[in-house]
Amino acid sequence: MNTRKSLIIVGLVLAIASMLPGAQADELDQATEVTFNQSVQIPGRTLPAGTYWFVRAYTSTGQRNLIRIFNSDRSELYATVSTITTTRAKRTDKTALTFGEQDASQPKAILTWFYPGRETGHEFVYQKQEQRDLARGRQETVVAGD
Repeated sequence: MNTRKSLIIVGLVLAIASMLPGAQADELDQATEVTFNQSVQIPGRTLPAGTYWFVRAYTSTGQRNLIRIFNSDRSELYATVSTITTTRAKRTDKTALTFGEQDASQPKAILTWFYPGRETGHEFVYQKQEQRDLARGRQETVVAGD
């Protein structure tokens, strides 16, 4: 009886351990599905309303400040965007995006993206003029589900 219990416990431990790498994959690449109800701007491109995946990319040089943006089923890469690390005072358990406004003719631009539960996030790098315009405009942070 004790041998049977030991085998069951060992089997459960092995089953749980085999799931850990898969469970950590989203945490490492911070893969996040985001749906926009209107067009949004990212550096160098405007994304039409729709569902996208934001995924932190790793390069052979260990660069972790690149974000890849895919379509809803992750079959098409729309953009690879440079970011810099940024921090926030309060973490949330949901995805948070900060948008900036330039002028009425432009869609809102994504300024930052924070993965759930993180105080550090990704600040999108725009060209200098765009960066200045966005810094002067109104900014709004949206937390998923709020």
